[in-house]
Amino acid sequence: MSLNRIRLALTLAATLVGLILLCRPADAATARYVDVYAYLQTDAQFEAWHRVTAGLRRDFDAICGDTFCEGDYSNIASLRYRCSVEQASGRIGQCLWVLAGSMEEVDPATGRIRVTAKVWRCRSPLGRLVRFEELLQALDVAEPIRAQLPGSGRSLYDGLGECL
Repeated sequence: MSLNRIRLALTLAATLVGLILLCRPADAATARYVDVYAYLQTDAQFEAWHRVTAGLRRDFDAICGDTFCEGDYSNIASLRYRCSVEQASGRIGQCLWVLAGSMEEVDPATGRIRVTAKVWRCRSPLGRLVRFEELLQALDVAEPIRAQLPGSGRSLYDGLGECL
């Protein structure tokens, strides 16, 4: 093989490697924002976050029937409370509480059940530049749905009222 062919082969190989590296998706190590579960750094944080999310589901279930779960969508359920966190600073990008509900009707002529489903994506009314640790501390209480959120003085209950 001639020296020119070897150089050409090495150049093509280097170009191909460069293109592969440019086209690969960003992983958690290079992402600016990550899911809260990827950000949790200690067992204590993980356990506290689990308490918070379980407490939010419990609180929502307790108040649903008297507030948000009246009317057409009487079976609204909490699906997940999710936050994004900026890896470098620990600041919250956004938190959403995802809820879903449905209306069902029986067609009297056919016996078939018609379902109308709805999903709500409720933004948490957080202040700007709130760090994850501040949010975790605020929500790791007996009734997290009514806890005052950092930077806004509002609660997740307030946010649900605007969303639902």
